[in-house]
Amino acid sequence: MLATIADLPSVPYRDPATAVMADPQVPEEKRFCANSACGKPVGRSRDGRPGLTDGFCRHCGTQFSFTPKLAKGDLVGDQYRVLGCLAHGGLGWIYLASDENLDGRWVVLKGLLNTMDPEALRVAEAERRFLTTVDHPNIVKIYNFVRAGGHSYIVMEYVGGQSLHELRRQGPLPLREALMYGREILHAFGYLHEQGLVYCDLKPANVIRVGKGLKIIDMGAVQPFGSPVGSSWVTPGYHAPELETRPSSVASDLYTVARTLAVLAVPGWSPTSGGVPNPLPDDCGHPSFTRLLRRATAPDPADRFQSAWEMEEQLVGVLREVCALEEGVPYPAMSSLFGPERTAVGTALSESREQVFGPLDPRAAAAALPVPLTDPGDPAAGALAGLLGSEGPELLAQLAGMTQTPETKLMRVRLLAEDVSPEAPAALDDLDHELPGDWRVTWYRGVFALAGGQADMAVACFDACLSALPGEPAPKLALAFALECAGRPAAGWYDLVWRTDRAYVSAAFGLARSGRMNVLDEVPSTSVYRVAAQVALAASVVRRPDLSGLTPSDLVSAVERVTGLKGIDGRQRDVLTAELLRGALDWLETGPPSPPKDLTLAGAPFTEQGLRRRLESIYRRLAAHADSRQERHAFIDLANSVRPRTWW
Repeated sequence: MLATIADLPSVPYRDPATAVMADPQVPEEKRFCANSACGKPVGRSRDGRPGLTDGFCRHCGTQFSFTPKLAKGDLVGDQYRVLGCLAHGGLGWIYLASDENLDGRWVVLKGLLNTMDPEALRVAEAERRFLTTVDHPNIVKIYNFVRAGGHSYIVMEYVGGQSLHELRRQGPLPLREALMYGREILHAFGYLHEQGLVYCDLKPANVIRVGKGLKIIDMGAVQPFGSPVGSSWVTPGYHAPELETRPSSVASDLYTVARTLAVLAVPGWSPTSGGVPNPLPDDCGHPSFTRLLRRATAPDPADRFQSAWEMEEQLVGVLREVCALEEGVPYPAMSSLFGPERTAVGTALSESREQVFGPLDPRAAAAALPVPLTDPGDPAAGALAGLLGSEGPELLAQLAGMTQTPETKLMRVRLLAEDVSPEAPAALDDLDHELPGDWRVTWYRGVFALAGGQADMAVACFDACLSALPGEPAPKLALAFALECAGRPAAGWYDLVWRTDRAYVSAAFGLARSGRMNVLDEVPSTSVYRVAAQVALAASVVRRPDLSGLTPSDLVSAVERVTGLKGIDGRQRDVLTAELLRGALDWLETGPPSPPKDLTLAGAPFTEQGLRRRLESIYRRLAAHADSRQERHAFIDLANSVRPRTWW
């Protein structure tokens, strides 16, 4: 089961009385004109005189005030007794109070930083309209709205934990932990977006860990969809670049999630330098995490995730990879986008005794890849489900007689691509125009290129699919196939897939072809490819360019592996045992130290004479059960060639 935030150590509850500021002031370096068209520094020291906390902007004349409007002991709304200031933020002072109508329950009152600013007043009214309906476990609860001394205050629950900003100040957070926080944030954003609201101003300081939970606070920037351009409150380094010309949107909200995750998890990275946003690093510490951040922060909003749930699904896939790497156990899960691996490829032994496996067959690899699942909302989805099991010309004919929908066209183009049909390029181009930006079209371009031997083109296509779906194992497997066929390093992607999900057996054999043969021992005993994995491990002992590094125990272990292997017939066992005995004879010819006198191999003394007699008997048994005269003669010749030399 995938870990959640509830599995992390609890964050102690912070006594609210200890959080009250002894001397509430806004530092001079944080005093700026509240007029959004101005934003110049105000209230600064000049000529040795301290800056004013109340006055008028000398640039535009807007009145400013940075002094708290409530003092300890004030009773607000005949209900809330003020204890003092907790903090100040972009939109107002935050006060701690007790609710005298509810046995002194701690609450937070949030007022305005500058009550003379019409924009600040407008934002406060926005809070009043929307936040009373918000009810989600990851979002701070709004209890009430009150007025006192001509000022409005929002009454909300007190969240007594640590902000992610405070946790980050202690050092970069483990990626696994940061992703757990990201998942909770996306749950909250998904809820807000379903209510027609955008949060606008996510940053680590606005997210609080308390106990075993997490809450988003400071709801002052929340807006409904379609609010005027420039009306949202944002923080430099976190907000999406298009907000200068476009309203806030789901895509701009998800942009802030990615930037927040980068701040939490990437060592040494700051969202701004000199007030200018910094680009993400080329390497954010994990390949899938890096791609997740890059998609969520794509310059064009249309290239980003289009819903919090879409981003959360990919984030969870990345989290599974991270957990698998950290714990050394797989974290498999069914995909909502792809079917399973159809077959494992590259599992057969090479016909050459000089290598364990031959080159990967690109066409077989393309045919083995998982297939994108049918959209259940497509009008033809039910009819297509009834075609499962059909393939080739028969299925193409059936598709031609159906109503043409995106899914029937995608299935047709899959069949054409896997068959390397000359019709495939035109069909793909047509779908590209009909379904612009659909990753499935790019996927099938990759399948067509891979099956047709255009490995470099396949690499580009599958790389693009992986950038769109960074939490999915299928694009990683496809990219590894394409890279291997192109003669480029692929082991890293095979490794990531195999560590996360052992259902992708092709990844294990891909690692074995890269030299990591021992990984084949991890193929599950329940897998139909377990036998192929064990056969390859046994053969690998003698299929090497230099036998001098062998030891007798290596050979004995290999023979024992074959002897105890279930799922192969007697003929296969004899053929493999014979190959190991031939390897042992070749090893003896290298002049190694003599094996122990009592050591046996495949039931024969571990001597040249003993191995030759055993090998001869196996060849003659294979000859007796040969399928053809030619094969029988070949085995007899082999038996004669290894027969011990005698003088009679």
